[in-house]
Amino acid sequence: MARSGSRHVCRECGHEALAWTGRCPGCGEWNTLVEEARPARARGAGDGRGEGLRATAARPIPLSEVAAANVARHQTGIGELDRVLGGGIVPGSLVLLGGSPGIGKSTVAAMALGNLASAGKRTLYVSGEESAAQVRLRAERLGERALAVPVLAETGLAEVVATIEAERPQVCIVDSVQTLHAEGASGAPGSVAQVRQAAGELMEIAKRHDVAVIVIGHVTKEGSLAGPRALEHLVDCVLMFEGERERSYRTLRALKNRFGATSEVAVFEMRSGGLTEVTDPSARFVGEAAAVPGSCVLCAMEGTRPLLVEVQALVAPTEIVPPRRIATGVDRNRLSLVLAVLARHARISLASADVFVNVAGGVRVEEPGADLAVALALASAHRGEALGGAEQPRACFGELGLTGELRYVAHPERRIAEALKFGLGSVIAPPSAEPIDGLDQHPSLDRALRSAFALSMRKAA
Repeated sequence: MARSGSRHVCRECGHEALAWTGRCPGCGEWNTLVEEARPARARGAGDGRGEGLRATAARPIPLSEVAAANVARHQTGIGELDRVLGGGIVPGSLVLLGGSPGIGKSTVAAMALGNLASAGKRTLYVSGEESAAQVRLRAERLGERALAVPVLAETGLAEVVATIEAERPQVCIVDSVQTLHAEGASGAPGSVAQVRQAAGELMEIAKRHDVAVIVIGHVTKEGSLAGPRALEHLVDCVLMFEGERERSYRTLRALKNRFGATSEVAVFEMRSGGLTEVTDPSARFVGEAAAVPGSCVLCAMEGTRPLLVEVQALVAPTEIVPPRRIATGVDRNRLSLVLAVLARHARISLASADVFVNVAGGVRVEEPGADLAVALALASAHRGEALGGAEQPRACFGELGLTGELRYVAHPERRIAEALKFGLGSVIAPPSAEPIDGLDQHPSLDRALRSAFALSMRKAA
């Protein structure tokens, strides 16, 4: 006898509950549980109340006996995208590309497919949000290569899967997974059940026919990828477009990659002809940096690439209680930590001032090595003195400990080499196990501040 009913599934984490509650027990988010129809299941079919169907046991194989074929990757012709992917698109992989509306997801997808089509690869662009005519209008500004890509404007999941079966493309892009509708799943397109069903069928056909499928996903108002977390766990690679639509620079970050390194970042610039690769982002971000109060250059590491960015700080007296703490490009919790360490171990109290910290260029820095740059920029803005004199901005990197010490961060030699390439001189950093030319090493924040402002006063004199 078949049983049916309903269940409540969280849109954010996929947690299932029997009854609706205002707060999800799995992730703690509010108003994310939606009701879905529970699929009918025969009594005794593997539910512990009957014997059901017995499966035949399989024989495990030692990994040493598994034949691993060396599969050539598909090169998209976009060097930055290939580097973030780990060397290109792996055949049979499922890639999730997310980002806010208008950030450039569809643009970079059309550019990649156009380059692959011109290289002789079989491609397919599935559009569920736009008609074929609208896709052509957007592809016209990308050149003749993008116009050679075959397009399918369809939202039915069964029709999309049948087309992929018939055409057998080597690379297929689905824009977007939230628009696909599966007949056998409950809910409207974009719901938890629909997204899970669509992703599962696309993954199955990708693995079975070695079709590299790139699905484009929406993001929520909080900036995370829409749909259940099961979607991110299901795919092989998760790429996230970051940036602001008002700015020209975009960053593409790998949050998960089964075939390459994570935390890799690519930088693009949006122009009239599409997205353009920025092969030397350090030159773009520090080109306008100057030795003024509140400015400091951070030698950051994004994946395997050293990146120079300018950290700016503004300290303004205020009568508002509590004072404002605004952080753009850095974590606000790390800013609170830096302010506490400055007050306790450097005797710089900003309790009665508004504090604004910004990473110029719209770049977001996640690594803890940005702590020292934020601290020096705040101290420089508070004192009204430039770091390193009036000739050039001062560069630094390092993590702050709660006891005021400077802690080691990875790849100091790459960071210093990038700073010296742009003539930034001596770099303030935590102690290193080996002596490195161009490194001004200090064990604590207090010592680093004294060195930075002592150099400034000597040059002023």
